[in-house]
Amino acid sequence: MSVARLVSSLQFCPAMCAPRNHDPTPSLQSRLFNAVLRQLPYKQQLASAEAVQAHVQKLALQPASFEPTGLGRGVEAILTRMGGWPVYYTAPASGHEGCNFVMFLHGGGYINEIVPAHWRFVGEMTRKANVVCVVPIYPLAPRATAKDLVPRTSELLRMLLEDAGSAKVTVVGNSAGAGLALAACQWLRDRGHRQPARLMLISPAADASVSRPEQIEIAARDPVQDIPGIVEAARLYAGELDVGHPFVSPLNGAFRFLAPMTIFSGTRDLLYPDSVDLAERARAVGVPVDLHLLRDQPHNYALMPTPEGRRARAMILRAVA
Repeated sequence: MSVARLVSSLQFCPAMCAPRNHDPTPSLQSRLFNAVLRQLPYKQQLASAEAVQAHVQKLALQPASFEPTGLGRGVEAILTRMGGWPVYYTAPASGHEGCNFVMFLHGGGYINEIVPAHWRFVGEMTRKANVVCVVPIYPLAPRATAKDLVPRTSELLRMLLEDAGSAKVTVVGNSAGAGLALAACQWLRDRGHRQPARLMLISPAADASVSRPEQIEIAARDPVQDIPGIVEAARLYAGELDVGHPFVSPLNGAFRFLAPMTIFSGTRDLLYPDSVDLAERARAVGVPVDLHLLRDQPHNYALMPTPEGRRARAMILRAVA
């Protein structure tokens, strides 16, 4: 049975995916938020390869700002450059002595810049979990491709792990950023470097091919994503690599000896079958995985202003603190 049919038949996440006492019924707020998302232009921007190309061309002429917006009170941000990239460090205004670290890798299909919602999440982690967040502003496709982006992100993570000493380092990524986080940890493992304490993966982009038959049906229910646009963005990010290469599709990489993972996904996210596969493959080689797959939740639900999103962020805050 396909993943989509399995979850549909159960009408909620299987027991292994989420706590047994979790109420599987989506909240009223999340149902309303799904309706609002359908009225926004996100899905239209991914409706075709041509729409993605037009969007990328527009951003090339008018690059989006990556400056921190919405960090909130009690958070300080410092801009540095590492490996030629802008990298922000955020820290509690009260001081960062003894803080643990988070590397945050933002989503956006590898073609979109970090946005205020990402910065609000970074501010929340910094302030409420009392951590230092390291936020690389990585270059976007097609100017940068996976062949360069994965090793350079991995090197930044390696340096952070070395500099952190005994402090805990957690990698948090959403969507494309979660795929990049997974690929970076595979790169570190393959070269004998240490792993972070945990990977927190929000709606990870794990398989750029988006080729499962059930994803056609899921795409019709997904309020923000569509298959043609994701495939085109992946093609731009892959560059000279095949989209099946583990740098682009880390689901095709090896999972042995990776860091423990926590994965958040929802059944209105057309990428969710890959999250289920990711959890199963990692567990099969002994990697501890917590998969939180919630019924009728959309892509990136963990960052959204809904009860489900707030519960997911509370889990993340506890994990990174």
